[in-house]
Amino acid sequence: MHNIDWKKELKQSTLAALWFIFLTFPLMVMKVAIIQGQATITWRWYNVPVVAVTFFILSFVWRYMLERRNFTQKKESKDILGKLLAQPKYSRPAIIALAVFLLAFPFAFSMYQTNVMISVLIYIILGLGLNIVVGYGGLLHLGYAAFYAMGAYSYGLFFTYMGPKFIEWGINTGLMFWIAIPAAAILSLVFGFIVCLPVIRLRGDYLAIVTLAFGEITRMFLQNEGQITLGPSGVSQIPRPWLLGMKITPVFAAKYVYFIALVLVIISIKVVKNLEDSKIGRAWEAMRDDDIAAQSMGIDLTRAKLASFAVGALWAGFAGVLLAAKTTFINPESFTLWESIIILCVVVLGGMGSIPGVIVGSVLMIMLPEYFRSFAEYRMLIFGLALVLMMIFRQGGIIPRKRKQHTFEVEGEGAVK
Repeated sequence: MHNIDWKKELKQSTLAALWFIFLTFPLMVMKVAIIQGQATITWRWYNVPVVAVTFFILSFVWRYMLERRNFTQKKESKDILGKLLAQPKYSRPAIIALAVFLLAFPFAFSMYQTNVMISVLIYIILGLGLNIVVGYGGLLHLGYAAFYAMGAYSYGLFFTYMGPKFIEWGINTGLMFWIAIPAAAILSLVFGFIVCLPVIRLRGDYLAIVTLAFGEITRMFLQNEGQITLGPSGVSQIPRPWLLGMKITPVFAAKYVYFIALVLVIISIKVVKNLEDSKIGRAWEAMRDDDIAAQSMGIDLTRAKLASFAVGALWAGFAGVLLAAKTTFINPESFTLWESIIILCVVVLGGMGSIPGVIVGSVLMIMLPEYFRSFAEYRMLIFGLALVLMMIFRQGGIIPRKRKQHTFEVEGEGAVK
């Protein structure tokens, strides 16, 4: 900061510290415990000076970062990492090192760490699917967990109703996993198409409200229709994937499901990348930027929206089957509105329309809460603060999507972009 008015700065920082002491008082100072039916309050006054000093300093940093953001917006941003990875001599060793790490991960780490990584891979698939709807199509979807539930319940209910028959016929029930993978994907795709039909003309907040309602209707149906879905008790003892008739132990099952999830992630990335470069992918981006202009240029918006919802839902079906195989138990409480919000945050924080951004967003959203359980009491506070900071200082996400640029060299006139 140039020409700092220290009196003004100290006043603003003091007011900010007092304001945050007031806001965080119930969380940081008061601790309520219920013992034998009576509520007791423990006063943690030692946290007051910690909050005061922390936010006093952070207020200085905040104003400095705002000024720096306004200054750097006028300059061309330098993506040093992107330029390095664009060169084969750097990108190839990085890809090889990443491949070796991923292949060795379940053997080098414990079963707990492997299960955490499986969750990350599942959310990468979910993020890539929702990225088609939100990142490419520009359609705000708050009911994505409904398609996730369809995939999981396709496998769970398939086992519930057909498992005894498979046992009677002498067929390993683990084969149901390989049948459920394509079946769940097709079911989710069909429902994505059906859900999109009545909301073709909606967009923005109205579309968000309708998709939110669809997600809650799906969850309530799963919870209340006990004769069909087994209700709140859920589906248990779901078989793990079949592998050549082998008896699979829990430790081996974690490694096996990990590699299945890894292969599905690689396939998802490849397919989504091809969709991005295809004709329908360019139509989605045009619809996202300006649907009226896109329609005037001859793009069929109805077809583009239907394709976006249907293809996006397909990946949720894959992820749902993986979840059921990983946990061997599912119930409606695994597919609440909060689940849809987490998947949306993966896309927004990572970078809408960015495949690397979705991967990084999944790692941060799943791994950090898991490894920082000691801060569970402050998890929502940290999460909300991270969202605010991202929206102010990194609006495009952690790894924003780079738009393609075509350069034409004109002799004698320099480069024209």
